[in-house]
Amino acid sequence: MKTSYEMTIAGVKRSLPLFPISENLQIAAFIMFGDVEITKASAEALLKIVPEYDIMVTAECKSIPLIYEMARQSGADNYIIARKGPKLYMKNIISTDVDSITTAHKQTLCIGEADVEAMKGKKVLIVDDVISTGESLLALEELVNKAGGNIVGKAAVLAEGSAAQRDDIIFLEKLPLFDKEGNAI
Repeated sequence: MKTSYEMTIAGVKRSLPLFPISENLQIAAFIMFGDVEITKASAEALLKIVPEYDIMVTAECKSIPLIYEMARQSGADNYIIARKGPKLYMKNIISTDVDSITTAHKQTLCIGEADVEAMKGKKVLIVDDVISTGESLLALEELVNKAGGNIVGKAAVLAEGSAAQRDDIIFLEKLPLFDKEGNAI
């Protein structure tokens, strides 16, 4: 039985460990935390293919290193993180629920008044590490729309499973799903 999947992302080779999400289905875990090389390379590659934007937004938490590095490389002085829950410093919160494939329970994503103002009337690029079912992406789209932002692109490092067939997202590499033996399906 295979326990990992080898792939090259933005010119960088990685071995992604496989984890079961059901009795007959596994996913390859792509974790950017702590991997400066893959984060820098992915940010650089994505910046070459995304449309022009005014501000970027992502969901807390796995894609935070990516959006930070994209902002740093592009010279941006701001980006938005949709938080997993309201914070005391947030005013006039707008929120939406999300049911992500990599999280065991339903989550709430929210932004406050300052983030709404930063997006209102602006060209917004949604950024994520992996797009799979698209649930996180839908939640981010809902927040941007509620804030009055204009979504100009939805970008990710990897498109997993059937997400790779979507024509409304920008991504660097396809990531297959795996059967219980670790074979790509």
